[in-house]
Amino acid sequence: MPQQFEQGQSQRNDNEQVEQDAPLAAAQTETAADTDVDALDAVLDDIESTLETNAEEYVKSFVQKGGE
Repeated sequence: MPQQFEQGQSQRNDNEQVEQDAPLAAAQTETAADTDVDALDAVLDDIESTLETNAEEYVKSFVQKGGE
């Protein structure tokens, strides 16, 4: 019987550890999401600045020439 009690106690400690790690995992996920948003903003800013300086040239680069 003592062995069964020890296993139950060990399982409870594992569950407590998971509960303690949950806020840390959520914070890391939030930080990763913030990083992704910042990277996307940087790309959009780069596109915007390109279009502000030479929009006509940018659009012409996508026009097919001579059956390409």
